[in-house]
Amino acid sequence: MLKKWIFRTALGIGILLAGPAAMFVARDTLSQDWRSRSNASIGLAPTPADHPDAIAQVWAARTVGWRGAFGVHSWVSVKPSQAANWTSYHIIGWRARRGGDGLATYTDQPDRRWFGAEPTLLAELTGPGTDAVIGRIIKAAAEYPYRNHYVIWPGPNSNTFTAHIAREVPELRLDLPPTAIGKDFLGTTTIVGKSASGTGFQLSLWGLLGLTAAVEEGVELNLVGLTFGLDPLGLGLKLPGIGRLGPAEDPVRVADGS
Repeated sequence: MLKKWIFRTALGIGILLAGPAAMFVARDTLSQDWRSRSNASIGLAPTPADHPDAIAQVWAARTVGWRGAFGVHSWVSVKPSQAANWTSYHIIGWRARRGGDGLATYTDQPDRRWFGAEPTLLAELTGPGTDAVIGRIIKAAAEYPYRNHYVIWPGPNSNTFTAHIAREVPELRLDLPPTAIGKDFLGTTTIVGKSASGTGFQLSLWGLLGLTAAVEEGVELNLVGLTFGLDPLGLGLKLPGIGRLGPAEDPVRVADGS
């Protein structure tokens, strides 16, 4: 019995870590000092001059070093109508140490590499109602309850922050990737809540064990912070470390001005 239990436990751990292990081997995670990696824009986000109308975007990129084999860092960027600059909102771990304010705002193009890692556009909102939505995004960022508390795993972290904004602003219909570890952290006293997209519900025990069922996310199972999922409508498979497999989803939404 003991040998069977050990074998099954080892097999389960192996399945959980297979994706991150594959990503660790595939990515050049340790050969270059993170401080020397590029933070240049990849040129996908429009400049304020080229897009004077209001626009909001959500981005994510692999984190630094070995952690990038497991997950991503995400952020939210906004540009109100006629604004001269983008403003991006991040939660930064080192800023929150010893009770500091982890909320960082950057006035720059939102599609910059995250210490060498190329970002992916997860959601974009534009249209006649976007200015009002941007006001709510800014309010949700300011009211994020864990600005002074950061835990890499299982949260609260940068992805907990992005998920918080998405729940407060369901117009984004944000489907955070399975590599956004921390997105399922609902707090220490909340077990049931809305999914990040606002199109369903989730059950989560401190971000360590949970289940999500939603139109955007599909069905996701969270085991020790690692996500397995199936998105039937988007024909996508979600795996720990690897991310989402399947056709690319259109991240663009149009805000209703009514």
